[in-house]
Amino acid sequence: MKHTLNAQSKRNALKLIAASALASAAAGLFTACSKIEKPQFVSIDLTGADYAKDFSLPDQYGQQRSIRDFAGKVVVVFFGFTQCPDVCPTSMTELAQIKKSLGADGDKLQAVFITVDPERDTPELLKAYMANFDASFLALRPTLAQLPELAKDFKIYYKKVEGKTPGSYSMDHSAGSYVYDPKGHLRLYNRYGSGAEALGADIRLLLQGL
Repeated sequence: MKHTLNAQSKRNALKLIAASALASAAAGLFTACSKIEKPQFVSIDLTGADYAKDFSLPDQYGQQRSIRDFAGKVVVVFFGFTQCPDVCPTSMTELAQIKKSLGADGDKLQAVFITVDPERDTPELLKAYMANFDASFLALRPTLAQLPELAKDFKIYYKKVEGKTPGSYSMDHSAGSYVYDPKGHLRLYNRYGSGAEALGADIRLLLQGL
């Protein structure tokens, strides 16, 4: 009887050790999965945001565009105007640099420029402006009537600032960019000044499906 009890005790101990090992392995796997599901972005993570979900605007060629048109691509949306002296051309130049740095994945990046100055930014002017950066970049042109609601939905600021001469003016506007993943979901807000390298790293993570 004593021999039987000792054997049973050993079997119970082995079962406990095995269960403990399985629990530890499961915990490690869960931790690893958690790390994969929560990548460390440089930009502000907006995953799950309930605004800036979509748009429906004509591009410089007159074709109506929405986020759904770019399935399978990371989309970067920037609001600006063609006569912007610094922020806009810098942002678009950085996007062109990022596209080149992606190599074979460059075609999976779509830059979208939305003008806050439709009064002056005609389709022809927008065509010429985009050509300065990359032939694939699109410029969208809301009407003056559409612009306030669009700005509200995307939580961006814009204001017409009168110039020094009669009839001249400039535009103050938000300088960051919204970034959408290949499934069309808003994921990030990239601050102006972060640099091409930082935004490029975030875009690569999104292209990996993170």
